[in-house]
Amino acid sequence: MSTKTETLLIPDAELNESERRVALMEAFIERASPPPQEGDLATGTVISKDSRSVYIDLGMFGTGIIYGREYLNARDVIKKVNFGDTVVAKIIDVENDDGYIELSLREAKQAVIWGDAEAAVKEKTFFELPVLEANKGGLILEWQGISGFLPASQLKSEHYPRVGDGDKDKIFEELRKLVGVKLSVSIITADPGEGKLIFSEKNGDSVGKQRLIEKYHVGDSVEGEVTGAVDFGVFVKIEEGLEGLVHISEIDWSLVENPRTLYRPGDRVKAKIIEIKDDKISLSIKALKENPWSVVESRYQKGDRVKGVVIKYNRYGALVSIEAGVAGLIHISEFASAEKLEQSLELGKTYEFTITLFEPKDQRMTLVLAK
Repeated sequence: MSTKTETLLIPDAELNESERRVALMEAFIERASPPPQEGDLATGTVISKDSRSVYIDLGMFGTGIIYGREYLNARDVIKKVNFGDTVVAKIIDVENDDGYIELSLREAKQAVIWGDAEAAVKEKTFFELPVLEANKGGLILEWQGISGFLPASQLKSEHYPRVGDGDKDKIFEELRKLVGVKLSVSIITADPGEGKLIFSEKNGDSVGKQRLIEKYHVGDSVEGEVTGAVDFGVFVKIEEGLEGLVHISEIDWSLVENPRTLYRPGDRVKAKIIEIKDDKISLSIKALKENPWSVVESRYQKGDRVKGVVIKYNRYGALVSIEAGVAGLIHISEFASAEKLEQSLELGKTYEFTITLFEPKDQRMTLVLAK
């Protein structure tokens, strides 16, 4: 049986025994430890320091030096460095004109910080950081001297700017309210090459939130507190750490134009859970109310003359309320143009109509002006 062994270059036979041993040891060390490369971090001991440079013993690799621009960039740190101290520095030149290895304390510090950031991403570590600035897309935070960005989409629901029309100026005004506030955030992207640090406020409560959600099921009735009303609906806190959204279409059987006119923060409401998806709960207030279409099924039929109030124009024509929660459509084709329709049917006024289609199970009714 044969074994494979590593071989070393044997020193010249003309060397004496002592020189042969030293040469053999140097050859062994050279093979065991690869020479330093530009960009590597090196650890060494301070052996000399003056007003312009610091010399560092890097052991078998030689002597490192911090001087010139790198000395100026790190002078605040260098003031605290003394003879015999151990320092970590980044190699920026493996051999300068004087034979020294050029080092950078500043770049070493940055490399260590970015290394810590990458570790924080993997470990999902959370930090309490104050908001320094806001812009139309999110917030600016600082971690270990590096500025990072927290997109609005990565904010928790209680901090998310609830601007229904998507107006960027309004979003900016809402985000500005968070300047100075400490947030619990994790780093989700650390890219030293591009100097990109991205934070998220969401991940920290994902496990806890999932546990809260598991207590609820579609069809459950819940009672909660309104935390905000926006153009597209109402946010309701079901319990601490758990919030649901009542979309504008689920607020009432009647047409709702502006949720803010119906609900304010602090109001107590009852709602039904109609969907649980991706850690989000959708609620319906109207689902706990009687569907007016089921009540009027025997009350109307095709050909009946009814009175109704014009409540809204849309691209198909005009919506007409016959009674609370029951509305029919008079199609734009009944008029020469949209302008003619609006001239003939004014918002808020009552007219007499004839029912041309009545399908209560599908909540459909069409009308024409009565003749």
